[in-house]
Amino acid sequence: MLLLLPPTIFIVLFFLIKKGRVVIDSFDVKTLTLLHIVRIPVELTLYGLYLHKVVPEVMTFEGRNFDILCGLSAPFVYYFGYIKNILSPKILIAWNVICLLLLANIVVTAVLSGPFAFQRFAFNQSDFALLYFPFIWLPGYVVPIVLFAHLTAIRQLMKSNRYNLSGGIL
Repeated sequence: MLLLLPPTIFIVLFFLIKKGRVVIDSFDVKTLTLLHIVRIPVELTLYGLYLHKVVPEVMTFEGRNFDILCGLSAPFVYYFGYIKNILSPKILIAWNVICLLLLANIVVTAVLSGPFAFQRFAFNQSDFALLYFPFIWLPGYVVPIVLFAHLTAIRQLMKSNRYNLSGGIL
């Protein structure tokens, strides 16, 4: 929690402060979408850690972690959503929301699989690896960056001139 809480508070404050929102609105949504490709090596790393018995299976794509789907779909969402403009802003928002839910799933799974008093999963194999360098970068840096990217994209898509909040696409 000490790894996730400070960046999460920072992200929330960034969205609440007017100057922060101005900065958020300057990010390129296309680049933020491509950023999610990083989830592929992250998930492959988690799988490798599972094979070396330092994270539980529940944290991999063989278990309850389907976060790799976000990384695999990101190039397609980028291409069809921003290059070909085939995907509507509604679909782009839905993709970001689904990916946020998948991110939340793995974060909750990882926290509940940790060697803590409140551990609920993976009693025979806790996720010790995420407490050590360099794997501590996953919850401490990668997760907050991915969270920020999704929230920023959703904000920009909802503000875009192409999206009509009443449900239609202009």
